[in-house]
Amino acid sequence: MKRSTLMLVSSLSLAFAPAMFAQRSHPGGGPPAGRGPGGESAASGPHGNDATVHNNDMGHSSPSTVLSHNTAIAGKIKALTGQDATTACNGFKNLGQCVAAAHVAKNLDIPGGFDALKAKMIGSGAVKLGKAIQELAPNADSKAEVKRANHQADDDMKEAGASS
Repeated sequence: MKRSTLMLVSSLSLAFAPAMFAQRSHPGGGPPAGRGPGGESAASGPHGNDATVHNNDMGHSSPSTVLSHNTAIAGKIKALTGQDATTACNGFKNLGQCVAAAHVAKNLDIPGGFDALKAKMIGSGAVKLGKAIQELAPNADSKAEVKRANHQADDDMKEAGASS
């Protein structure tokens, strides 16, 4: 009896082993869909000059969806822009862009503030954050400011519960 039970267990283990290994090799085994090997958005490229924040779902969901569920990040955006977060982020592709733009407007004291920066970044003739900085604050180091704002936005979103 013991020998037949042992043979049955061994046979079942061998039969299901490929399925178990296949399942283990995928979770966490690569970047999320639409993300490159370094975690960057497939559309942004490796330099991140478009203010795409590199973290989990907060960077992928529409801003209004995230803001309706996360009051911490909504409060941070309101503090940076002086506007209701949903209104401030309306038109941005993702929340990361909005938070980074809010930081740039505050950091550089952009003439016209967040609204001027937002106007450059969304709608017809939209430009990336770095180009908007060059146009609105020509004396600023746009690459450094984009990097700083992305870092600040990442920190804000991690504090709000979106850590990777």
